[in-house]
Amino acid sequence: MNSPLAPGTKLGRYEIRSQLGMGGMGIVYLADDAQLQRRVAIKVLPKDVASSRSRVWRFEQEAKAAAALNHPNIAHVYEIGEDQGTHFIAMEYVDGHTLTELIHSGQTELVKFLRYLQHTAEGLAKAHDAGIVHRDLKPDNIMITRDGHAKVMDFGLAKLIEPRGVEDAEGIGDEANTVLAASPHRPFSPALTSPGTVLGTVGYMSPEQAQGKTDQIDHRSDIFAFGCILFEVVTGNKAFDGTDTIDILNKIIRQPVPPITDFRSDVPTHLQRIIRRCVAKDPEARYQTIKDVAIELKELRLEMASGDGIEPATLTSNTMGSTATSLPSQTSPSSNAPNTTSSSIVTDLKRHKVAAVLTLLVILVAAGALAFYLRSRNVSDEIESIAVLPFQNKSTEPDTEYLSDGLAESLIYRLSQLPHLKVSPTSSVFHYKGKEIDPVKVGQELGVSAVLSGRMVQRGDSLTISVELVDVRNNKLLWGEQYERKMSDLLTTQREIAHEIVEKLKLKVSGDEKGLAKQYTDNNEAYQLYLKGRFYWNKRSNDGFEKALEYFQQAIDRDPNFALAYAGLADTYDLIGGPEAGGDRSPNEVLPKAKVAALKALQLDETLAEPHVSLAHVTYYYDRDWAGAEREFKRAIELNPNYPQAHFWYAVYLTVVVRREEALSEIRRAQDLDPLSLPINAWVGRILALNGQYDQAIEQLRKTADMDPNFILAIHRLALVYEEKGMYDEAISKFQQVLKISGGRPLAVAGIAREYALMGKRDEAQKNLDVLLQLWKERYVSPTMIALIYSALGNTDKAFEWLDTADKAHDLNVVRLKEDFRFNSLRSDPRFTALVRRIGIP
Repeated sequence: MNSPLAPGTKLGRYEIRSQLGMGGMGIVYLADDAQLQRRVAIKVLPKDVASSRSRVWRFEQEAKAAAALNHPNIAHVYEIGEDQGTHFIAMEYVDGHTLTELIHSGQTELVKFLRYLQHTAEGLAKAHDAGIVHRDLKPDNIMITRDGHAKVMDFGLAKLIEPRGVEDAEGIGDEANTVLAASPHRPFSPALTSPGTVLGTVGYMSPEQAQGKTDQIDHRSDIFAFGCILFEVVTGNKAFDGTDTIDILNKIIRQPVPPITDFRSDVPTHLQRIIRRCVAKDPEARYQTIKDVAIELKELRLEMASGDGIEPATLTSNTMGSTATSLPSQTSPSSNAPNTTSSSIVTDLKRHKVAAVLTLLVILVAAGALAFYLRSRNVSDEIESIAVLPFQNKSTEPDTEYLSDGLAESLIYRLSQLPHLKVSPTSSVFHYKGKEIDPVKVGQELGVSAVLSGRMVQRGDSLTISVELVDVRNNKLLWGEQYERKMSDLLTTQREIAHEIVEKLKLKVSGDEKGLAKQYTDNNEAYQLYLKGRFYWNKRSNDGFEKALEYFQQAIDRDPNFALAYAGLADTYDLIGGPEAGGDRSPNEVLPKAKVAALKALQLDETLAEPHVSLAHVTYYYDRDWAGAEREFKRAIELNPNYPQAHFWYAVYLTVVVRREEALSEIRRAQDLDPLSLPINAWVGRILALNGQYDQAIEQLRKTADMDPNFILAIHRLALVYEEKGMYDEAISKFQQVLKISGGRPLAVAGIAREYALMGKRDEAQKNLDVLLQLWKERYVSPTMIALIYSALGNTDKAFEWLDTADKAHDLNVVRLKEDFRFNSLRSDPRFTALVRRIGIP
C-alpha cells in the first residue's frame, strides 16, 4: 500500500486536501481540481496494482466505459491519470451519506429507502443497457446526497481487484478487497472479502460469483446484490450472514434467504416477493432486467405513499434491530421439551405442510416452464422498441445515398407514429452509418428489443432491397425479406416493409394503424425529392440547407398536397435564419417563409407534430407571440410525445422566458428520446450552465464534443461557459477551434473579439470587430453578436444601436436578453428595460 499523501500534494492538476478512506483498492482523498475549480474524490492505486501494466490497462478500459455513462444516479469517473509513477482515478465527489449509514441510523422511512433504491435501479439500468456490470454492488457503494438523490459509486472498478490467476499471473495479493466508496462522514472499514477466484464483496455477491464462475457473471449478478441490499434496508440485517467468509459463501450458494417475517411482520407482501425474486439462486429465476425492479419499486412506493391499503412503515432502532453476525436461534435452549403427543402432532403438521409446499413448487415450476415456452415460441409479442439502421448502399449508380438514408428515415418516421412502439430517432441510428454492425451490440447500446437492418442496390431503374429484423435479446432472426422492385415502386415498397414489420412484431395498433396507413403522397417522384431534401437538411450546412430548399420545393411542385414536404420547407427556413445553426440568411427574409410553409402543412394535415414545432419557432422569434408559441409546442408534444425535436425546441423557448428548471426537464426528456443527438446534447450543457451547474455543463459539453470533434455548437457553448467562469484564455482557445473548423464563421470571430475585449486587449478586439463589420456589409451577420462586443469594450451607446438593429432584423439572439449572462453589464441601463418591454419577453 502507498504511504498516505499529505495535504497540499499535487497530482496533475489536483491538489490533495484530506484523506477520505482506505482499503485494498488504495487510499481515497478529497482534492481540488485547479483547472475546473471543483472538488473531486481521488483514488490512488496501490503500487503493486499500478506496477502491472496488464491490470492497469484492463482497469482503464473498464473505467473508460464507466466514464461514458451519463445518468443522474451514477457517480461519474472524470479521469484516469498518472503523475510521476502514481496512478490515480479522479471521480465525482459526492457529499452525503452511504446507504449503510442511513440503514443503521434507524431514522429513515421505508418509503424513502424505496425511492433511493428505485433511483439506484434506474442508474443500474442505464449501465446494464451499455453492457456494464457493477460486480460489487453494496450499501457502501450507494451514496445518498444531502438533497436526497442516490448515486451508485465505482462502476466497473471491481475489475481491478480480480485476483491472481483469473486472466494472468499478476495479482494484487491473496485476497481481493472490496471497492471503496468514498464518504467524508466515516472512517473506512473493509468488509469481509473473498479469497481465490471469487470476485465481489461477501454478503452481496451472487451464487455464481461465490462459486468463482466468472464467465457466468452478468447483469443478473447485480440484481442479486440489489436484492441483498433491499433485504438489509427492510430488516436491518444482512440477507446472508455468518461466522466467517466460508460460512457466508456456503449460505449464498446453498441456503435460501431468511424469511423477512423473522425480523419484522409489517412488510408489504409485494415487497417480500420482489426481494425473493431478486435473490433467487438461479439467474434465470431472477428478474431479467433491473429496469423491471425499478418499475415495481416505484409502483409499490406510490401505493405506500398514498396509503392505498399499505401502512408506510418507518425504520427505527425499535423495528429494525441491530446487524447480527449470525442468524438468531429459532428455539430457546432453556425452553421445556414438548411431550410425545404434542411432538407427534407437530411432526404430522410439518409433514403436511412440506407436502403442500412441494406441490405448490411443482405447480409454480410447471407454470414457469410453460410461460417460458410460450414466450420462446412468440418472442415478438414482447417487443416494444426498435431501431431502424441506415440501409447499406451497395449501388453502382451515382448520387443514390439519399435513397438508402431516406428509406431508413421514412421507416423511422412511419413507425414512430405507432402509439405502442418506441423507435430510436434518426440522429441516434445514423451514428452507425457506414460501419460494420452487430445488431445485438447495437440493440444493447440503443436499449431496444429489435433492430432492423438492410441493404439497397440500384441498377438503372431496378431496385433490390434486402431487410432483416432481429430480436437482439435472443439473437434471433424474426424476419427477412428481399424485394425486387422498380424505382417507380419505391413509395409502395416502403409502405409494404413498414406493414410487414408491424405484422412480424405483432404490434397492437389502433384503428387504421394511424400514421402507418396514412398516404402522405401518392406521387413517387415527389417522395424521392422529399427524401433528397431531408438528406441535405440533415447535413446542417449552408450548402445543405440551400439544396434542401430546392428539393422540398420540387417535391411540392410535383404534389401540392404533400404536407411533409411543406414541413421540411418550414424546418429549413427556421434553421437557415439562425447563425448558431449554420444559416446566414436574414430572419426577416426566411422566418415569414417558414411560417407560410408550416401553416400550409397544418392546413393539409393538422395531426403532424413537425409543423407545429416549426410554427412555434417562428411565433416567438418573429411574431413575438409567446403564449401562442407555447400552445404550438404543447400541441406538438400532445400529437407525438416521442418527437425529440418538440421537447428540444420547447426547452430552448423555456430558457428564453427564464423558466430554467422546466427547460432542464424538457431538454433531459429530449436527450432520453434521442441520446446521440449532437444539438440536443449541446443544449443540455447550455441549460445546465443557465442553472448555475457550471462543472456539469463543462463535463456535458466535453462529452458532446468527444462524440464529434467537428461539431462547433458544443465547442462554442463550452467557450461561453468558460467566459462565464472568467476563464478567458480557455474561452479564446475554444473560439479559435470553432474558427478553424468552420472556416471563419462570424460566430467564432465574434466570440474571439469579445474575449479580447474582456481581457483588456482592445486592439485585438477591434481587429476582429472590423472583420465582422466588413462581413455585415456583404451578408447577414447577427447584430446581437456585434452589440455584445461593443458592450465588452465599454461602448454602451454603440451596443444599444446594434441591439436596436437586431430587434428590427428579428435576430434570433436578441430575444435572449433575459437569460444570457453576456447582457449583464447593460441591465441597469433604462434602454435595456425599454428593449425588453418592446420585445415583450414574459
